[in-house]
Amino acid sequence: MITLLEVLTKGTSYLEGKGVESARLNMELIVAHCLQVSRMQLYLQFDKPLEDKALVEIRSALKARGERKPLQHILGSVEFCGHEFLTDSRALVPRPETEEITDYLIKMGFPLPCRVLDLCCGSGVMGLSLKKALGEQVELVMADISEDALSLCRENAEKLNVEAEVVQTDVFSNVSGVFDLIVCNPPYIAADFAIAPEVAHDPHQALFSGEDGLDLIRRIVPEATQHLVSGGLLVMEIGFDQGAIVEDLLRANGYQNILLKSDIDNIPRFPIARWK
Repeated sequence: MITLLEVLTKGTSYLEGKGVESARLNMELIVAHCLQVSRMQLYLQFDKPLEDKALVEIRSALKARGERKPLQHILGSVEFCGHEFLTDSRALVPRPETEEITDYLIKMGFPLPCRVLDLCCGSGVMGLSLKKALGEQVELVMADISEDALSLCRENAEKLNVEAEVVQTDVFSNVSGVFDLIVCNPPYIAADFAIAPEVAHDPHQALFSGEDGLDLIRRIVPEATQHLVSGGLLVMEIGFDQGAIVEDLLRANGYQNILLKSDIDNIPRFPIARWK
């Protein structure tokens, strides 16, 4: 029978041949998932022979990863701000950049109580993480145009035991009231931009927004002024080359104290603006 170490070695070579980055890590996570053990436990079982049932499951997952299906879809979950979220093709796979800005907001020490809107919420990682960290004094509304994404968001809210209002809406069309904080990770990719094979598994509606990627942002920025309290914050994630344009758009619509925060790679990624 083939051992665990042999499976890891051969699977890693297969993924490398398919152009998968971090092939060994991917293979370890796939095998750990299929065997229902932690990744660290694998290191204690290298000589363990694997049964046919386990091999069939591993090979199926390996084939899917070789076809560039996102690892998170294969595993069915992703860790974000210390919590495990369900993830699949109904919504964007959460990106490290989104986790960066969410963690930044958590550490800001936002005044409580407050009302928070997660617009274009997808699977709900931003809003749900904020409420888990800030507590029950946060009144949370999760909003997205995609009912598929909202169904995943509801599942994550239930999984994390977070109470939130979930609204299907085209930008602010079905959103009521005003908020102290609006967070938004909208589609911002230009129509002709070449995306990675894994990203192509995400809903295109959540990725692309017109010729320059800014169609939806051009709607969100002015409409958000009708849904922010005085002194409220609008926080977005944007494309790597959109900072100056979005700053000008915010300024033209009356926002103040505009900060364009960079991500860990020093790319201006997160405009943070206060409504006057």
